[in-house]
Parts: sequence; structure tokens; C-alpha cells
Amino acid sequence: MTTTTIAPAGWQPKLAAIAGAAPGDDGAHDTNHLHRVWRNASELLRDYPEANTLVVLAACYLHDLVNLPKNHPERHLASRQAARQAMRELAAAGFPEALLPAVGHAIETHSFSAGLTPRTIEAQIVQDADRLDALGAVGLARMFYTAGRMGTGLAHGADPAGTLRDLDDKAFALDHIAVKLATLPGTMQTAAGRRLGEQRLEALHRFRDMFVAEWSGAGA
Repeated sequence: MTTTTIAPAGWQPKLAAIAGAAPGDDGAHDTNHLHRVWRNASELLRDYPEANTLVVLAACYLHDLVNLPKNHPERHLASRQAARQAMRELAAAGFPEALLPAVGHAIETHSFSAGLTPRTIEAQIVQDADRLDALGAVGLARMFYTAGRMGTGLAHGADPAGTLRDLDDKAFALDHIAVKLATLPGTMQTAAGRRLGEQRLEALHRFRDMFVAEWSGAGA
């Protein structure tokens, strides 16, 4: 896919406005999240000059147009619904028609819950960029924010590290680091995504060790 001649900067405020008009009150998937995903993608794009920047920009800002709660029974379908809605919104806004399928594919395949494989470099970049925002300091804050909305406890009272029990991130927020977040760097589609993911994961592991020590009284 060749780079579009349309300046992405001209589309950014339009895309942010479309995203901002979508219903929802999830602070972990708000406009700030979209800005961060786009910044992550911009960094990854440096390694892939052949990627269509406008496709990546549009998918970054519209990938959460439909955002179902983590514990919703149809969570795995949300990205497909978001892709369909995004293509409708973009067509109405005069977005280049030839690029709509690529944007839809990038949105549909970004989701961890959907379990779909991105087939284009644009979709791979968007998936990595979104997953990078689940790691590091901001990712940690998002994790606990989401756990609070779901009524999940902070950690297991007697065994926060899960040494002698099965991990359960639906019951204990801290378990989510090992259950899901620690797996993300290995799922990254780009070399830069894997490198940045590993760096951010190290920060989560340091936090987890400190948390367990304080929770267990070892840090007193």
C-alpha cells in the first residue's frame, strides 16, 4: 500500500471529533487513550515508511468507537462492530473510499479479545500501538481503574504473587500482570513494538515486586 497524498494532520481533529462523539464513560478508553495510541503508532511508523499513515491515524482514533466492558459476553465482537461503524462515519466525512477497507481491517484486528491476525503493516502497527498503552505506568493505572469499575479486588489477601494458587485476574487486579500483560510483548507484530513492550513490562514487574513486598509486610 502506498502512502496517501492527503496530509494526516488535516484529518486528526476530524477523527478526534468523531471519536469524542461516541457514547461511553470509560476513562481507560477515552480521548487521551486515543492520543497515546497514535503517538505510539507514530513512533512505530518510523520503521515502516511504506505504511499508509492516514490509514493508521484513522484506525488509532476510531478503534474504540464500540467499546464493551471487559466482562461483557460480546466483548470479542466489539472491534468488528467498531470497524463497521468507523467505515460508515468515515464515508460520511469524505474519507478516501479506497482506504476504508484497510482502516476497517486495522480496527477489527486490533483487539486482544477478538483474537484476529492483522494482515497488513498498518493493522500490525495499530495493534502494537494499542497494546503498548496497556503496559508501563499508564497501563498500570488503566489496569487498576478498569479493575475498580468491574469490582475486582486489588490482590489475594494471603498470596498476592499467586505462588500457591491459580491466578485469577477476574478476582484480583494484580494477577492481570502475569495473566495477560506479561504476554503482550511476545504478541507484538513489529520489532520496535516488542522492544518497547519489553521495556514497559519491566516497569510492571518492578511494581509488582514492590506491591507484593508491601502487601505481605516484607517492605515494612
